[in-house]
Amino acid sequence: MQKRVRVIGIESSCDETSVSVVQKNGNKIDVLSNIVKSQIEIHKLYGGVVPELAARAHSDIIDKLISRALIEAKTSFKQIDAIAATAGPGLLGGLLVGVVAGKTLAHYLKKPFIAINHLEGHALSIRLEQDINYPYLLLLVSGGHTEFTIIKNFNSYKRIGTTIDDALGEAFDKTARLLKMGYPGGPEIEKYAALGDENRFQLPMPLIHESNAHFSFSGLKSAVANIVAKNRCTEKFKKDLAASFQATINKIIFTKTQNAVREYKRVIKSKKTVKVVVAGGVAANKSIRRSLKALESIEDCQFLFPSIKYCTDNGAMIALAGIERFERKKFNNLNFKPRPRWPLDKNAVFMKGKRAVGE
Repeated sequence: MQKRVRVIGIESSCDETSVSVVQKNGNKIDVLSNIVKSQIEIHKLYGGVVPELAARAHSDIIDKLISRALIEAKTSFKQIDAIAATAGPGLLGGLLVGVVAGKTLAHYLKKPFIAINHLEGHALSIRLEQDINYPYLLLLVSGGHTEFTIIKNFNSYKRIGTTIDDALGEAFDKTARLLKMGYPGGPEIEKYAALGDENRFQLPMPLIHESNAHFSFSGLKSAVANIVAKNRCTEKFKKDLAASFQATINKIIFTKTQNAVREYKRVIKSKKTVKVVVAGGVAANKSIRRSLKALESIEDCQFLFPSIKYCTDNGAMIALAGIERFERKKFNNLNFKPRPRWPLDKNAVFMKGKRAVGE
């Protein structure tokens, strides 16, 4: 195995275009550059991501970001060992932009092309900053994904919980849209919730009494819509409903994480403190972080959060996953096709719309 590895990571699965150069020297990881271009201004008019506009925005900027990432990393194509690009899951148009850019570079430079599962990037993101041993539990909470996965080892993953309908970030965005707040919804809900009465509205907590680690947010969103339809949307109303919504989310996350930690202990059969990595854009929510930290003393677990810049979609986590695959010579052919649906655990059952019943 060569001592120093340097990989370009390209991320374009949703509404952030990002290119990063990451280096591994021995066991030391260095993020040499991590350029992220957000599309918030493009999508906020619609209150959510418009796939066609996202794909066009990725294609408009991807070449410039690759150049900037190399300049900031003070490196050249000659010093790059491989090109890694998110190949799924995500919006097909955006995935195509990143994958085609990655393949083109790999072909031109005669370097290996590595197709990365976006979820693997999130699973490894904590390792950009912390030296954490396997196994650990991943709680991924983002606009497109909400799941618990046991990270047994690199390339060995077991999903033990997921959402059967909306992702958590999606629920935040839809609630914010109902309340006529800005986009993205998560930061807006958090801002309003800090000033509201969380006890004013009683909201449902779907699947809360089932002993599994699955989520459902569709009924909660519907309940919010019904309340909004019956009330004047004053500033006080918005603050109180945002606070009630966030408090309900915290209770759901707390209970389901408790279930997931217990399931993890059953699967791993270890007496050690359970390390729980919380990644994805929603992991930036301070209220959710505080709620989870309260679980540490109850279940003998420890929560680890990547820096905010590595919680949201970024090229650095893709480059790191690329390094891990490069070291194991797990390369992909240039005919690899993007996969809009691509579970990290290849044995995981597709749960959308299914009934999740606890044992």
